[in-house]
Amino acid sequence: MGGHPTLIQSVQRALRLIEVIAEHGGRAWPKEIARAAGLPLPTTYHLLRTCAHEGWLQRLGDGSYVLGHRIDVVRAGGTAARGVAHARPALEWLRDELGGAVYLARYVEGEIVVAEIVDSARAPRIDLWVGLHDAAHATALGKSILGQLSPADRADYLARHPLHELTPHTVVDRRRLRLPAAGEVAVDDGEYALGVRCLGAAVTGHGGVGAIGVVSVLSERAGRTVLTAAGRVSRALALGPAGESAAI
Repeated sequence: MGGHPTLIQSVQRALRLIEVIAEHGGRAWPKEIARAAGLPLPTTYHLLRTCAHEGWLQRLGDGSYVLGHRIDVVRAGGTAARGVAHARPALEWLRDELGGAVYLARYVEGEIVVAEIVDSARAPRIDLWVGLHDAAHATALGKSILGQLSPADRADYLARHPLHELTPHTVVDRRRLRLPAAGEVAVDDGEYALGVRCLGAAVTGHGGVGAIGVVSVLSERAGRTVLTAAGRVSRALALGPAGESAAI
């Protein structure tokens, strides 16, 4: 198809209003916004009310507008994606060193979610037949995250996620659940899936709780390799792209 792409003028105008407020130090009044954007004041008011309703802007008591919470959500998501991309070389190094798929997970609003999987034809990922959020007690990845939580957060998580028996090796008694301390390696020896062994370790430097896990033989060398990779991933997440702080 030829010609110019179809542009929605109201969307362009709304985005321009957000830019104007940002250019004014994050706070501006409707009249100065309209003047800077080159829009009629009634049109500006309509767009401001719509953006405020959707959370992109917020109206203060004095009638001025500031950037809304949705801006922070988008910014955090973009930073998270860049942080994961920056850490990928370290994840690939771990995959190649131990010959197993590598997983990066984080703790978000009370749940454990997978942020990235690095695998290959020689190191295929395992089938997560039970979601990680319901199998943290049975995986090295999940144990590494649970071990970092405060006692209150851990108790809350376990209260909302029963310890299901996924294999005959799964620990379903909280008193017997072995969680790693700082600098230790977590182990899953057939607890999530029979015949599958994994190692995990906490990652830091990203403003939150996270961990890496790898499908691997259980050995002292493998454990040291996982800890080395965790250190590299932590440094990558802390630096972020272009030297900025990143979050996973």
